[in-house]
Amino acid sequence: QVQLVESGGGLVQPGGSLRLSCAASGLTFSMTVMNWYRQAPGKEREWVAAIGIHSNTNYADSVKGRFTISRDNAKNQVYLQMNSLKPEDTAVYYCNGNSRWGQGTQVTVSS
Repeated sequence: QVQLVESGGGLVQPGGSLRLSCAASGLTFSMTVMNWYRQAPGKEREWVAAIGIHSNTNYADSVKGRFTISRDNAKNQVYLQMNSLKPEDTAVYYCNGNSRWGQGTQVTVSS
């Protein structure tokens, strides 16, 4: 049974940083492309970043240069380092892999 558990969300001021983590189990993590998505209030869920099995990365234009996705195959974890946060980054952030979703972690950027 695939399980994805996000953590690391919280309240941060504009310009601040947060690091999200996603712990995965029940899948061959090292062979799984992992993604981060987010959903803001009243909006559809949107893709944020992806990391391939060779640690190749891709980002949405809205976060490019500010967010960094990484993975640790030894720990079955994927991370999202978020810098220079803006109020428009406020959303529930979800980990996705093997067509499965975590429960999400809330990120609020506000002064």
